[in-house]
Amino acid sequence: MCPGNKQSGGKRLSGKTTKGNVRLRSVLIEVVWNISRMKGNYLSAQYHRLARRLGKLKAAMAVAHSLLVIIYHILSDKQPYSDLGADYFDKVDTERLTRQALRRLEALGYTVTLTPKQEEVS
Repeated sequence: MCPGNKQSGGKRLSGKTTKGNVRLRSVLIEVVWNISRMKGNYLSAQYHRLARRLGKLKAAMAVAHSLLVIIYHILSDKQPYSDLGADYFDKVDTERLTRQALRRLEALGYTVTLTPKQEEVS
């Protein structure tokens, strides 16, 4: 379940995953297919984010690897799993998300000026 590590000239290229337990892989992929249809959790958001770029099968394998890492840490640290939330990727890089939305609106023919929202004091 480890991702391939193919490099050339310092650039990371797509590589095949290493061989592992076939039964474990198939169970994790089945779990990922079910997670991908859920809403409001981190792994579902990760799957949909990756599926746009890589395709459904590669995204499922990537999320299965993430799920395996999560399971490992739960078992080794003996701590319960805390989900990061579906909006985690939006919170991480809000500036990038703002630039993308701005560029999209300008491509549709709108002139946009951004003003930060004022915090209300209670």
